[in-house]
Amino acid sequence: MDFDMAHYLLTEGRRKEKENSSMRSPSKEAYRKCLAETLLNNQTRILAFKSKPSASIQGMIFNEVCSSHLPKSSAKPHRCIPQRTLDAPDLIDDYYLNLLDWGSDNVLSIALGNKVYLWDGLDGSTSELLSVEEETGPVTSVSWAPDGRHIAVGLNNSEVQLWDSAAMRLLRTLHGGHRSRVGALAWNNHILTTGGMDGLIVNNDVRVRSSVVETYRGHQEEVCGLKWSSSGRHLASGGNDNLIHIWDRSSSGGPNKWLHRFENHTAAVKALAWCPFQSNLLASGGGGGDRCIKFWNTQTGACLNSVDTGSQVCALLWNKKERELLSSHGFAQNQLTLWKYPSMVKVAELTGHTSRVLFMAQSPDGCTVASDAGDETLKFWNVFGTPEPPN
Repeated sequence: MDFDMAHYLLTEGRRKEKENSSMRSPSKEAYRKCLAETLLNNQTRILAFKSKPSASIQGMIFNEVCSSHLPKSSAKPHRCIPQRTLDAPDLIDDYYLNLLDWGSDNVLSIALGNKVYLWDGLDGSTSELLSVEEETGPVTSVSWAPDGRHIAVGLNNSEVQLWDSAAMRLLRTLHGGHRSRVGALAWNNHILTTGGMDGLIVNNDVRVRSSVVETYRGHQEEVCGLKWSSSGRHLASGGNDNLIHIWDRSSSGGPNKWLHRFENHTAAVKALAWCPFQSNLLASGGGGGDRCIKFWNTQTGACLNSVDTGSQVCALLWNKKERELLSSHGFAQNQLTLWKYPSMVKVAELTGHTSRVLFMAQSPDGCTVASDAGDETLKFWNVFGTPEPPN
């Protein structure tokens, strides 16, 4: 019956451009923060349990949740998937950003406002990696380098920072590649690829002083999805202009010549995932005006299949061991859906988030998926099986 609190919580999120809330003015943002401090007494819980954890594996609390909205004709028995929940306050509810990544050393990075936190998957400990000034932030993207120690951080002011997570030290700042915020990052060995609101895609060689080695120009609006193929030869990019480009780094056609340009989506494309068992297969997901998962043969440029999911597609992940694909969604169920490929029969629907599931990241062993949503919760799902015992 606290109407002030209820009104604050109900009016916190609004739409921006096609997929997000409109940008608040400084005065409105100041009012919002003041209101939050008054109503919530500035109580924050960073990557803390929603309730007191019991003594369980690695200090995590397991809440068993089973899939319920499955077709009765599903051949497999319903899969019961454990779920764990942590608090993630101040998460920016922005479809175009990429604020979650899981490194090869089993450390999860998450950007919350102007800060980046690290959560250790081995012992559950949390540490703050960095905090940027208001005029620099917020943090708009995070991405671990293949070594699991170094991490790239994209910022609202167009800069990209490179950090040593073990030493908790800033190594260098990349300038000049973009004119506005950097919302997408992807590593290809020593090449860090950045995508900006300016529509540019920049390849940075982080080993040299003048880092910019290539700039791809194909998108007319913000680049929100970037993924390198496992071979490191092909880059898939998705943008707010509803386009997907496939770039061939070994091509002699120049930085403005894409290998393929896919125009079939009717909304922004952020969700991109290369198939682990078929190197030329790419899955893509469209925003709220599209709602489709599409599959592409990047060798021929053909669209192999298109499935209407019924809601905004925010992220996609392949199962590394089975022919399955996991998607995360927005309104109305804010669910994660596990699909059997290529039939695209639903294996499970995972509910629990109360806002759109913007980001997903996969553990190094491929078994666990972390999902981060606009409801400021971080959930862990043992969706792809259990880890294999060490030899």
